Amino acid sequence: MKALFLTEGSSQVGFGHATRCLSLYQAVELLGGSSLFIVKGDKSIENVLKGTKYQIFDWISGWKGTKELLKGFDLVVLDSYLADRDIYEDISRLIRTKLYIDDYLRLEYPPGILLNGNIYAKDLPYPKKQGLVYLLGLEYLPLRRAFWSVKPKYYRKNLKKVLITFGGDDLRNMTPKVIKALQEVYPSLELLVVVGGGFKGVEEIERLRNSNLRLFYKVDGEGMKSLMLDADIAISAGGQTTYELTRVGVPSILVAVAENQLLNCLSSQKKGIALYAGWWQDDKLLEKIIHYVELLRDKGTRERMGKLSRKTLDGKGALRVVEFLKKNISPQ
Repeated sequence: MKALFLTEGSSQVGFGHATRCLSLYQAVELLGGSSLFIVKGDKSIENVLKGTKYQIFDWISGWKGTKELLKGFDLVVLDSYLADRDIYEDISRLIRTKLYIDDYLRLEYPPGILLNGNIYAKDLPYPKKQGLVYLLGLEYLPLRRAFWSVKPKYYRKNLKKVLITFGGDDLRNMTPKVIKALQEVYPSLELLVVVGGGFKGVEEIERLRNSNLRLFYKVDGEGMKSLMLDADIAISAGGQTTYELTRVGVPSILVAVAENQLLNCLSSQKKGIALYAGWWQDDKLLEKIIHYVELLRDKGTRERMGKLSRKTLDGKGALRVVEFLKKNISPQ
């Protein structure tokens, strides 16, 4: 299997698309295939793509030239909020096997395989359409290789360490706001703060550093898993990281920083695996976060949420998807 991944990722649009494509890239490589990333983005995405074969250029505006690169690949994976339907139509027509990654019925998709691994995917009204196959739900959710196998998590009696992670870019600059709120109310808590490659407010965060604030820069999958195993709870944006937290079993407080995160946050709360604090602009957001931190000081609550999370997601979605693709590669 020779796979081409077309996606986007930058300090402006975030790294979620590239991160879940990386999960599938790793599965293709493990199962004997080879892959290439083509990313519409900037240099901030390079840390995510470390160890892969990749090119960074605007494949969407230069689609005429990009089409020529499709030759020789028997699988194209397209994960984009920016590509229009004409691009999907071209890929559907030109490529033997094509996988489209969707979150919210963004387009009327042409024939191919559509993947939506989100917790709410099976509740969306996807239409039955000839030639379009669906892989829906957490069974198919792609997670990075580091999260395919996770050791059991230990739940401390007392709340001691809080992981704060707002993606690779923190577009809404939530990290310093959350740090300040926690330092004021819980000065003895140890804060484990992930600072992504696309952060623009690093100086503000560094000014808050004290003996209980530890900063971690450009953390890879293994590093993130280690932080999650060490943390008692997490405060996170509602994107791809929430599923890694679910896999590890970290009781989490979620903040929606983009509209496409709302369903994820609400569905996770409904299933009892996370607490949704609200939209990033809500007046009472920080108060709600503090309220939930107080709730999660109880070990029993944390342990129940964490164990339910681990039962909800087994982390093997990327491997299932690639195995399905291998079995369904269209003939020449």
